[in-house]
Amino acid sequence: MRIFTGHSETSPQEIDAEAIFDLYSYLLRTFWTEVCGTSLFFSSIFTHTVTVLFILTCALVYVTLLEETPQDTAYNTKRGIVASILVFLCFGVTQAKDGPFTRPHPAYWRFWLCVTVVYELFLIFILFQTVHDGRQFMKYIDPKLGVPLPERDYGGNCLMYDPGNTTDPFHNIWDKMDGFVPAHFLGWYIKTLVIRDWWMCMIISVMFEFLEYSLEHQLPNFSECWWDHWIMDVLVCNGLGIYCGMKTLAWLSMKPYQWQGLWNIPTYKGKIKRIAFQFTPYSWVKFEWKPASSLRRWLAVLGIIFMFLLAELNTFYLKFVLWMPPEHYLVLLRLVFFVNVGGVAMREIYDFMDDPKFHKKLGQQAWLVAAITVTEFLIVVKYDPNTIMLPIPFFIMQCWFLGILLILIWTLWRFFIRCCTVTKWYTLTLTNTHSHSHDITLRYKETRRRKQEAPAGRDCPLGNGSTAAPSGRSKLNGSSETLRQRKS
Repeated sequence: MRIFTGHSETSPQEIDAEAIFDLYSYLLRTFWTEVCGTSLFFSSIFTHTVTVLFILTCALVYVTLLEETPQDTAYNTKRGIVASILVFLCFGVTQAKDGPFTRPHPAYWRFWLCVTVVYELFLIFILFQTVHDGRQFMKYIDPKLGVPLPERDYGGNCLMYDPGNTTDPFHNIWDKMDGFVPAHFLGWYIKTLVIRDWWMCMIISVMFEFLEYSLEHQLPNFSECWWDHWIMDVLVCNGLGIYCGMKTLAWLSMKPYQWQGLWNIPTYKGKIKRIAFQFTPYSWVKFEWKPASSLRRWLAVLGIIFMFLLAELNTFYLKFVLWMPPEHYLVLLRLVFFVNVGGVAMREIYDFMDDPKFHKKLGQQAWLVAAITVTEFLIVVKYDPNTIMLPIPFFIMQCWFLGILLILIWTLWRFFIRCCTVTKWYTLTLTNTHSHSHDITLRYKETRRRKQEAPAGRDCPLGNGSTAAPSGRSKLNGSSETLRQRKS
């Protein structure tokens, strides 16, 4: 194949396209084999600490020497804060300690670790402001914020079929079909991938609905119809998300984790599949929580459930006290943040709980997520204590008191009363078994001693001078000889 290029027909530049294609394929093959075929491709991009430092220094030199500083104080303040955050992120991505996850690249998870630190510092700053200053500070992020917003009431007419509305009798159901329905499904799908246990996911899902029942006198947003709580939320959105999440976990647990270089895969379909699998786990660890196996694991599981529920409540209370509408992008960014850091934190908690001898301290991401959850709750308490302190109805208090009492009684019975009883029974059984084994040993020794003494007693002469009677086998041999003589 020949390609002719040039401006005149008399002097064309003749180029061999096949040779160029072969050269291009060779260079591409060498590049993928040496770099992209392994994790060196990502490492060559993200672990060049000197390169990142050089680029960062060049940017600062440009701002200092070549750019004229604006005279707008508010603009300079915003830009200075953003630049400080970016410098910290550059440092963290290149220098922070790696976590338990390595795919798609450790630098990705180091980035989210630094974002976690920045978010916690932001929450601490908000916590130390007055209520008015804190709410007005949100205007620096978005001028539309800082204005009180009414909460939407999901309750009201709870008829699934409204015969009074001849145009659309099912209008109550369609009114509840907003953007939160797919958000509930996607959220519980991701939570299942994080927790990796069906029972814990269902307990958290049901417990949060009880919390909405209990706190609807504080936040009108929690006021929902019964079928919205148990059918749309628990069964449809949450239940379907948990089911799909468990199916994904089953696929990940059975998937073979055998990695090879990208260029070593012969087909293009295999190469594309290998690129897609770069965003899947490098290996798989199945979470076996076993909460009833020990008191330490039981308390750890209770703590995980409590922190999950508290983080869920913070989502609603924070936007209530900071005057953020539910559809604001900051609310969505917070959820994206917890999606990325929650998986790492849960893995670190499981490693710390499952193997405390190797993991002697709680992981850095888990520590920060716990601190963020507590700080968010403290902001809610400080910014609107009147809402938090609204008295809970008496019958609801009775239900929660009964539930906590049952958990406490079960804990005492399982790990103290039953444990002591089983220990005493095991000790008594072990003692009896040892005594019985000792008796059997003595009997065996006595029987063996008698058998050893028996042959010597049979050969001894009797008192009348005769020998002992022949044994049964001798009698049998004698009768056999007599029978042979008779036959002959």
